[in-house]
Amino acid sequence: MAYRYFATPRRKFIIADTPGHIQYTRNMVTGASTADLAVVLVDARNGLTEQSRRHAFLATLLRVPHLVLAINKMDLVGYDAARFEQIAEEFTAFAAKLDIRDLTFIPISALHGDNVVQRSASMPWYDGPSLLHHLEHVHIASDRNLIDARFPVQYVIRPHQATDPELHDYRGYAGQVAGGVLKPGDEVMHLPSGLTTTIQRIDTASGPAAEAYPPMSVTLLLADDLDVSRGDMFCRPHNQPPAAQDVQAMICWMTDARPLAVGSRLVLKHTTRTVKTIVRDLQYRIDVNTLHRDETASQLGLNEIGRVSLRTTQPLFCDPYARNRMTGGFILIDEASSATIGAGMITEAG
Repeated sequence: MAYRYFATPRRKFIIADTPGHIQYTRNMVTGASTADLAVVLVDARNGLTEQSRRHAFLATLLRVPHLVLAINKMDLVGYDAARFEQIAEEFTAFAAKLDIRDLTFIPISALHGDNVVQRSASMPWYDGPSLLHHLEHVHIASDRNLIDARFPVQYVIRPHQATDPELHDYRGYAGQVAGGVLKPGDEVMHLPSGLTTTIQRIDTASGPAAEAYPPMSVTLLLADDLDVSRGDMFCRPHNQPPAAQDVQAMICWMTDARPLAVGSRLVLKHTTRTVKTIVRDLQYRIDVNTLHRDETASQLGLNEIGRVSLRTTQPLFCDPYARNRMTGGFILIDEASSATIGAGMITEAG
């Protein structure tokens, strides 16, 4: 998987170029896990292929909020509007099986630059935006969960600098805001203790902040001294995530060194908390090409996806992945090699 970076006067972009071949499913899962928008390229001559459907399914599985079907090589079909409409209708019918919140169709010719940066004179029948214009103006601010306050603690900052009176008693809790909006004066609850306190100040690398929201990395200073360590979480007293040791999840298996099967023992990393887990049940394996569920499957191999029941040694403070991608996602690690061998999306907890 390759990353490319570019910027326009309006936005900065990171492109994750993920191959569509089935043996690179894990690359697609990795790239889509943090994406705000997915662009699925379709050859206008060939129309929808297995690869196109697979990419669209994986993008929706990973809850990518916006999906663009870029129908390329329109110059090779004579910029035919009927061909564009045919592919769009075919994909719309397929998309009805998926949970796609925002779907856009754009006809392009990458070779000639048609509808890539500027609108094309070769396709007067198309009245939508160019691809770049759409990327610059798609609304992503509301895609993150700004309702459920979630702050996993990554590190406790205690400088103990005797030469600076302000830092001598400094005690801050650093981490990345995973949900909601936090402000000085807000009441928060510490998990797992259940104790409540008030945010006294929010520090950032550039100084104090009036508020913190996803995906900002900040340091919280509290009004009370609490026993807080890495892996703990702050939330609202009346809006707590489930504390669950039994979770149901969709898992993409990323290694050929060993399969995932009932009884497999693994390390699970969820936000900043790392726990041990065991696979209790494999409910089904899903065919990413046909969306068929194989309920007779006994294991998951490389690049295979299935629904699994897990039991952890310690509670996870988690939300369903559909509600919060940060507190609903996790990775699985091999105990012996410390290699990442799986990625999971929580569907149910408790």
